[in-house]
Parts: sequence; C-alpha cells; structure tokens
Amino acid sequence: MTPTLSRRGLLIILSSPSGAGKSTLARRLMAWDPTLKFSVSATTRAPRPGETEGVEYFFKSKEDFAALVASGGMLEHAEVFGNFYGTPKGPVEAASAEGRDTLFDIDWQGGQQVRNSSLGRDVVSIFILPPSIADLEARLRTRAQDSDEVIAGRMAKSRDEISHWAEYDYVIVNRDLDQAEAELKTILQTERMRRERQPGLTDFVRALNTEFEARNGGVSS
Repeated sequence: MTPTLSRRGLLIILSSPSGAGKSTLARRLMAWDPTLKFSVSATTRAPRPGETEGVEYFFKSKEDFAALVASGGMLEHAEVFGNFYGTPKGPVEAASAEGRDTLFDIDWQGGQQVRNSSLGRDVVSIFILPPSIADLEARLRTRAQDSDEVIAGRMAKSRDEISHWAEYDYVIVNRDLDQAEAELKTILQTERMRRERQPGLTDFVRALNTEFEARNGGVSS
C-alpha cells in the first residue's frame, strides 16, 4: 500500500510595526484554517482578571522561568518592563512533530532566536509593512486605544522595527487587507508543499516505483 504523506509543522513568524495590521491578518488566517494555532507564551507577570493558565499565557515564577531558559526549554525570551516573556519549546516541538503549524506574533529579536533554535529549519518568517508612515500613524489613531504619548512612542519604535525587514523570508505590504490576506494564504500553502517539509515523500516515491515494478513483472526500467 502506498504510504500516507506527512510533513513537519511550520513555525510561522509574523512581525510588523504596531498598526500595520498583523493582528488582524493573524485572526483572519486562523479563521481560514482552524488547525493553525497561536503559540502560547510564558510570562513572569501575574495573571490578569479573566486570564487562564495555558490559554493566554503559561504563568511562571522568575525562578521557574530562569530554569527553563537555563535548560534550553525556551525558543525565545525577553525582558519587558521588569517581567520576562518567552516561548516554551516543548509544545511547539510536539506540534511540529505532529505536522501542526504554530503561529508566532513576535518581534524581530524573538524571530532571530527562533530561527537560530533547533526548530529553525521549519521557520517561515513574514514581515508586514504599512503602505506609508502617514498611513501607519493614521491607523494607530483610528484605533483610539492609546494616548498621543503612547502613539509617539510606537511611531519612534516603528523605525527600528522596519529596519529589520530584510531578515525575513517574505514581506507583505498591507495596502489592502483582503489582498494582504490572500498573499499570506499563498505563502502558507506554498511552504506546506515544499519538498523538504515532507519527510515521507521519499518512501512515497519508492512505493510508486514498487508499483511500477509489480506491473512490469518485477523488472525495473
């Protein structure tokens, strides 16, 4: 019987400056493919009302977090405003082995760490750019979530974030949300079909050749 094809799961990194549409595109991508799951980060900050262990975050003490880092149990980690955040390696490694794709919403620094990890061969990194800086600021103001001071801080940080665009496998300019979504889907579909992503492909072709030989009376051509 011809063997079933299988593949390793992808680690899909989405990065962008704040306001470029990354979160909206991520939600659309997961609505299109419910098998795609967000990576759940670990943090040392206290749970907020309504947050559940293993859903929004894995909540760790600073000692436990440091032990995970020291043992190589984190794919990436960083300190943000006195608390530590990172991606536990175990759940992502298990998903990859089972052929399930994991979506990461991390910055360029986290992306570098994941690409340099033992799972780096299955990373697909995508950077989302705004059509213009004026448009980026307009989107931040339209959200009406932040003060002028916070928006100014986000805009200042955006320049540094955008400077790392060339480190990514793909770049999407989000001029139109529907078009950007279509491009994102095309990238995912293409990467899933790459030959090196399908470890069972060699056995599959061997089985096809065995069928040829059986049809030819055991004589290979």
